[in-house]
Amino acid sequence: MKNIAIFAALKLKFWYSEGTEVPSFYKNMLKDKVEKLAEQVFEENKNLFLISLDINSANHIKIVIDGDEGVSVNDCITVSRGIEHNLDREEEDFSLEVTSAGVSEPLSLPRQYRKNIGRRLKVKTENDKFEGDLLAADEKEIKLAWKAREPKPVGKGKVTVDKEATLSYDEIVEAKVKITF
Repeated sequence: MKNIAIFAALKLKFWYSEGTEVPSFYKNMLKDKVEKLAEQVFEENKNLFLISLDINSANHIKIVIDGDEGVSVNDCITVSRGIEHNLDREEEDFSLEVTSAGVSEPLSLPRQYRKNIGRRLKVKTENDKFEGDLLAADEKEIKLAWKAREPKPVGKGKVTVDKEATLSYDEIVEAKVKITF
């Protein structure tokens, strides 16, 4: 099997040098390998988790990570080294980029919602938009709370009322943390 992989890698370098796109089967093999290496790094650093992993046709590997307590530059370096030092540049010609999820990026995993409990979120669903404090998040849904001004039940004027919404992840089109200064 090793001989086949080496032959495929050598053949791939020939194809790549000719300007042909990397075959998808090879890209999938590389992605599987990188995912396993990333899992090993995350096992050693339980605070960190994977948001996304993409490999383009030029073997540029882009990994986006997040952490329960944020992500430092050293966390990105740790993940990068854990992957890069275990890939053979003789077999795979690649570039590697490890970044943290930016503050403007939408939340995508329940773990990201849980780490942001207590913060203000902007949430879009198919039919509505919500802006409220994230009270709770589990594996199925989130709970938001906010204050709204509504007309008085009797008479003129408005009154401030407490509102809550429970949304399942399936309903959420996009959710972002609202940064306030």
